[in-house]
Amino acid sequence: MDNPLLIPSGLPYGAPRFDAFRLEHYLPAFREAITRAKAEVDAIVADPRPPSFANTVEALEFAGAELSEVSGIFFNLLEAESDDAMQQLAEELSPLLTEYEMYVSLNEPLFARVKDVYAQRDGLNLAPDQRKLLEDSYKGFVRSGAQLSPADKQTYSHLEEELSLLELRYGKNVLDETNAFTLELSDEAELEGLPPFLREQGAQAARQKGLPGWVFDLTHPSYVPFLQYSARADLRERMWRAYNSRALGGEHDNRGLCLQIADLRRRIAQLLGYPSWADYILEERMAKDIPTVRRLLDRLMGPSLPAARTEVAELLAWARERGYKEAQMQPWDFSWWSERYRAEHFELRAEELKPYFRLEDCIEAVFGLATRLYGIRFEPRTDLPVYHPDVRVFDVLDESGRHLALFYADFFPRPGKRGGAWMTNFRELSAPGGVERRPLVSIVTNFTKPGENAPSLLTHEELTTFLHEFGHALHGMLAEGRYPSMTGTNVVRDFVELPSQLMENWAFEPEWLRGFARHAQTGEPIPDALVERLAAARNYHAAYFQVRQLRFGLLDLAWHTLQQAPADAEALERDALSGCTLLPDIPGCSISTAFNHIFSGGYSAGYYSYKWAEVLEADAFSLFREKGIFSREVADSFRRNILTRGGSEDEAVLWRRFRGRDPEPESLLKKLEII
Repeated sequence: MDNPLLIPSGLPYGAPRFDAFRLEHYLPAFREAITRAKAEVDAIVADPRPPSFANTVEALEFAGAELSEVSGIFFNLLEAESDDAMQQLAEELSPLLTEYEMYVSLNEPLFARVKDVYAQRDGLNLAPDQRKLLEDSYKGFVRSGAQLSPADKQTYSHLEEELSLLELRYGKNVLDETNAFTLELSDEAELEGLPPFLREQGAQAARQKGLPGWVFDLTHPSYVPFLQYSARADLRERMWRAYNSRALGGEHDNRGLCLQIADLRRRIAQLLGYPSWADYILEERMAKDIPTVRRLLDRLMGPSLPAARTEVAELLAWARERGYKEAQMQPWDFSWWSERYRAEHFELRAEELKPYFRLEDCIEAVFGLATRLYGIRFEPRTDLPVYHPDVRVFDVLDESGRHLALFYADFFPRPGKRGGAWMTNFRELSAPGGVERRPLVSIVTNFTKPGENAPSLLTHEELTTFLHEFGHALHGMLAEGRYPSMTGTNVVRDFVELPSQLMENWAFEPEWLRGFARHAQTGEPIPDALVERLAAARNYHAAYFQVRQLRFGLLDLAWHTLQQAPADAEALERDALSGCTLLPDIPGCSISTAFNHIFSGGYSAGYYSYKWAEVLEADAFSLFREKGIFSREVADSFRRNILTRGGSEDEAVLWRRFRGRDPEPESLLKKLEII
């Protein structure tokens, strides 16, 4: 075939030919790749030899590799460079892919071979990663319905197909709602309080739309600073209400989809023998069960909630002394007053920091940090095609010059790109037939794009986000191993955020910041006093933000511990969060209808993972504190025991090998100065 998705690219390291891919290539490529993958599965089943690890389990691991690569390209571009045609195609592909998954997971003769090998596991003399692959393969079949009756298998297949379609539709509704709203301003008086960078950003957005004045929207680089800086409470309220009512009613109403998705997950779990979706999911996490997750959330919420309420009360009192008329702090006012309070008490304004974080300098500094900790370096590759002109490619090399990965960086917002920031792979690390294929790693963000006369300047929050996603990327780039399902970030969900959240710590380290932060216009290094104020303000409103995250975790559990069909999305949300509110509940607003993480983003019954991993990273960084924040000894241990290992062993074992003991939740409460 001449389909560029199905033929070797001929480029260094097998880099994708993004410049050759067209919409019309995807559907034929998927159909052909599925046909070939099924043939590979059929060959395993038809093998006349007795089932063995090599001819069954290992062969199955590499079956469908071509389909994985086509999927890796399409579904990553669906998030980063999408349009209505791509979204429509995704819905068309969903049943094809679900049918293939069922072809494998409900394949009785295939499962019989895997079960046969599993029964012999103690006598096979397998290496640790082989033993883990065998155990994961067997459990994967069982957890995907292999032991169901024929009638129940048919039901399971139907439920899975319906669920995948609804999850896609949910995400599309959130994207459409986010893109549908703009705040168009024509009077300069309406810009009161907005710093120059945000005014220029709004003017640039207006020019791109062919409009006069200034335009602000619900993407992160626009929405968050607007609420921080706009002195116009009426405009802040409009923005806040638009953001927090996304997909609540109207053409893209997600309330029904929330109910349907949660109920489908419940029905799937119960069909497989679990009381709820959370019971099903948590079995394969570090936490293992619902009581353990609740204990973690309770141990953190206990001291954090009163501390957070004190923070809000102090802010309200301070605001009322300065003319604020509301009896309670309104949610659209919190960020604005919080920014003013921080500016006065810590003499620290976010816009004061921004000129020191030019994106180009931050890229160099983040790469330099990786060099200092892990000895790797990044060389630009301008000869490789990209899927958008903003995307950059780097060759990642070890100290010895060994190629580790291609790293794609996509920094700026645009229509068709979902909000937020994430790391992903276009291709996982694998070694079929013993021939290593290094990974293709990507991070995607929505940082402010350079203006006509201004560089891209990051807020300190965006610098922290960069470090976070880069931590995930390191997990992918430094991966070692032979089985793609167990390398890089293919670890249990409540472990995967450890490397990313660990990297965030350096955003507050004066020694690192002083090494690169220079004023974009004057070139002057960041003043020591400013760095010290930043470090001092690190835990400003830490309890408030901790409770905010814990609330998301509780809401996630409420949706996914259901043992019967939910009836009312808004009522479920109110009940789940009633005991831990910090700001007034506003009618006509909802978290659930735009909660991509749990309804379409892979974090269902797993949002607690962020806090679980924060406990791990606080405990891990305390070792860097003890040995030195650039300690190669600690970094080498973290690389050897965590980053390179992926999911090749139980994550609790990997953690204890690195830290020497189990994690301690109090490490996080102490780091945040809540206790």
